[in-house]
Amino acid sequence: MSKCLFCSIASGDLDSATIFESSDFRVILDKFPSGIGHTLILPKEHIENIYDLDGETAGKMFALATVIAKALKKVLKCDGLNILQNNGIAAGQTVMHFHLHLIPRFEGDGINFKWKTKAFSDDQMIELVSEISKEI
Repeated sequence: MSKCLFCSIASGDLDSATIFESSDFRVILDKFPSGIGHTLILPKEHIENIYDLDGETAGKMFALATVIAKALKKVLKCDGLNILQNNGIAAGQTVMHFHLHLIPRFEGDGINFKWKTKAFSDDQMIELVSEISKEI
């Protein structure tokens, strides 16, 4: 199997605007950003999605995300930050290599992550809680 795009970037085979690199991750500016400072954290190991991600790597990745978020806040003086992660085509994943988006936000930036809410009955919620809980 040939490397995926993000494997090639994470390994350094393809050029990127690298902010940080460790033995586990490469942190880059997104080549197609939603705005200034849009950053991606890429694991160097090929992991397709969250369903294949182990807890240790997830913990390291989120710890790194806090460091990068603080750096983005300090440099850009952003008003907020979204952390976005998509799994599967239906959820908007376009590169099948797990990655986190850190998206600096500014008042009036026009970026929108709103959805219409739905209502479920108490019985539906209780049943769903029961079914999910059994799988944990």
